Amino acid sequence: MLPYELFVGLRYTRAKRRNHFISFISLISMLGIALGVAALITVLSVMNGFQKELRARILGVASHVQISGVDNALSNWTKIAADAKQQKNVVAAAPYVMAQAMLSFDSNVQGAIIRGIEPKLEDQVADIGAHMKDGKLADLKPGQFGIVLGAELARALGAFPGDKVVLISPQGQVTPAGIVPRLKQFMVTGIFEVGMFEYDNGLALIHLADAQKLYRMNENVSGVRLKLDDLFEAPRVARELTTMISADAYISDWTRSHANFFRAVQIEKNVMFVILLLIVAVAAFNIVSTLVMVVTDKQSDIAILRTLGAAPKSIMQIFMVQGSLIGVFGTLIGVVGGALLATNIDVVVPAIEHAFGIAFLDKSVYYISELPSELLWRDVGVIALVSFILTLLATLYPSWSASRIKPADALRYE
Repeated sequence: MLPYELFVGLRYTRAKRRNHFISFISLISMLGIALGVAALITVLSVMNGFQKELRARILGVASHVQISGVDNALSNWTKIAADAKQQKNVVAAAPYVMAQAMLSFDSNVQGAIIRGIEPKLEDQVADIGAHMKDGKLADLKPGQFGIVLGAELARALGAFPGDKVVLISPQGQVTPAGIVPRLKQFMVTGIFEVGMFEYDNGLALIHLADAQKLYRMNENVSGVRLKLDDLFEAPRVARELTTMISADAYISDWTRSHANFFRAVQIEKNVMFVILLLIVAVAAFNIVSTLVMVVTDKQSDIAILRTLGAAPKSIMQIFMVQGSLIGVFGTLIGVVGGALLATNIDVVVPAIEHAFGIAFLDKSVYYISELPSELLWRDVGVIALVSFILTLLATLYPSWSASRIKPADALRYE
C-alpha cells in the first residue's frame, strides 16, 4: 500500500490545475532538464570520441611501452625483446633506431626525426602501414637506402615517390678542412599520413640496417617498442618490466610520453561537464518557482490536510514528490534523447550539413572531418544522478515553506 504522502503527491501531479500557467512552467522545467541532460550526454560522448580517435592516431605511430638504451644505444635487442614478451600483456616487439637529420630536395630543406625500422616487425607494433598514401613499408630493403616520408614533410620538400632526397646527418666527419656533415642520398619509396601533424610533418622512416650503418651503431639499436593487448595496462606493464629486464635501459609508457596532451583533453572534458551542467541547474531551479506557485494555489488543501492530522513532515514530502517527478521525467527524457543522438551522431550531423550546406569540420582544415562519438554508460549514470540530485535540492525550500503554513491563516478568508 502506498504511503499517503506519495499518493497525494501523485494525485497533485496528475490533477488538472485551475492555474494553467503553473502547468506551463512545470512543462518548461521538465523540458529544460531534458534538454540539458541530452546536451550533456551528447557533448561528452563527442569528446570521448575525439579522445579515442586522437589516442588511436597517436598510438598508431608511438608505442604502448618503449624500452630505450642509455645514450641512445641498446645492445642485444633480440634478448631484450624476448624477455619483454614473457610478460603476458606484451603481444609484439620491434627494434628501432631514432636520430635527427636534415632532409634536402632541390632547394628545400626540412628537419626531421629519422626512425630506422624492421618493416615486418614494425607492422606488428604500429599502424603506419595502414596509413600509407603511396607505396608500402615492405619497400624498405636493407642496403637500398629507401625512405618513407610523412605527407606534410613530403609536401614541404616537394618530393614524390621515386625522387631522391639528401639526408644530412649531424654526426660529421673530421677532415683536414674541419668537421663536414655526413651526406647520404635516399630514394623516396612511400608516403604516409596518420592525421597527426607532429608525425606527418616531422617523421621519416628508413630500414633499420641502413640507419645502423648511417649513424655508425654497428649492431646496436636505440630501443625496442612494445605493443600490448590492452593499452590502458601500459603503466602497470612498464613497472613490471623494470624487474624483468636486466639491461641498462629506460622503460616508459605512452601515458608518460604524451601525459600533457591527454591531461589537457581530460581537463577540457571536465570543464565542459561543469559548464553544461549549469543548463541542468537552471532548469532544475525553475522547479522552485513552479512549486512556490503550487503551494500558493494549494493553501486551502494544505490547511485541510493539517486539520485532519497531517504532520508538517508529511506536507513537505507531498510537495517533494511532486517536484521530484518533474525532475525524474525530465531526466529520463534527456537520457533517452541524449543516448539516441550520441549513438546516431554520424547520421544526424551529415544530415544537418547537407540541409544547410555547411561543414562543421572542413576536410581542408581538420584531419578529423567527421564528428566521432563514444557513448559511455558510466557518464550517462553520473549525469542522471547529478540531475536528479539537483532537482531534489530544488524542491526543499518550497516543500519546507508548505510545511510551515498554519491552517488558521490559510482558511481565514475561505
